[in-house]
Amino acid sequence: MKKWNLVIDVDNCNNCHMCSLACKDEFVGNNFPGYSAEMPKRGANWIDMQKKERGQTPMIDIGYIPTMCQHCDDAPCLKAAKNGAVVKRDDGIIIIDPEKSKGQKQIVDSCPHGSISWNEELEIPQIWFFDAHLLDKGWKVPRAISVCATGAMRALKVEDKKMQQIVKDEELEVLNPEFKTKPRVYYKNLHRINKCFIGGSVAIKKNKIEDCVTGATVKLSLDNEILSEIKTDDFGDFKFDKLPPNSGKYSINIKIKSHEKNIKVDLKDSIYLGNIYL
Repeated sequence: MKKWNLVIDVDNCNNCHMCSLACKDEFVGNNFPGYSAEMPKRGANWIDMQKKERGQTPMIDIGYIPTMCQHCDDAPCLKAAKNGAVVKRDDGIIIIDPEKSKGQKQIVDSCPHGSISWNEELEIPQIWFFDAHLLDKGWKVPRAISVCATGAMRALKVEDKKMQQIVKDEELEVLNPEFKTKPRVYYKNLHRINKCFIGGSVAIKKNKIEDCVTGATVKLSLDNEILSEIKTDDFGDFKFDKLPPNSGKYSINIKIKSHEKNIKVDLKDSIYLGNIYL
């Protein structure tokens, strides 16, 4: 059976907030019986935009990531709910019944992703439910996805086997895999959020003139094993990305012609090494 999935490319998200604004426009002040009560005007972001800043000036990378209900196949909220207040539809979408869930704040607490908000006025838990009320009326994709101008978000209704092939082909990841909740929301280029980089600028001083070094060979090693080898660009810059945080003491070897330099880096978080003179 075909089921709904969401793919978000962090590289294409520019923090325009169109998805979250469309969500608010759809649900603030509107009730959809059987799906959801209205969304509060303030204090709730069913689609929440988060930011991750990596590195230091001038080598800074800022990634934006929309987060929402992950529509997990092994969702803790299903187990925490009473009286069938939370259901998992055959198409993969999770719905929190606005009447049955009244007073069940434990549903909010059960989500390890922090994706369920509590409507204090109505005393109910609420999520972005994939705009299921629109899909059931024939919409091809959720409204929040249809307004994405950069193509950062894609809604796919495919069989699980095909989805897993897409995950493999596009190297998709899920948020917080350690929770083992089997989300149906996948992310591409998630390394801009959960991984680190080591970067620097290679230069040389000659006759009191500083100039960048283009085409220098830069090798990154860990425990005497070469992990990657790249060349400095036209500005003398290099950047090793997708490194785990707090992953140890790296060695960097920079070489061009008769010039060579070795640097040790104890990686905690993304770091720009500044100008490195040969």
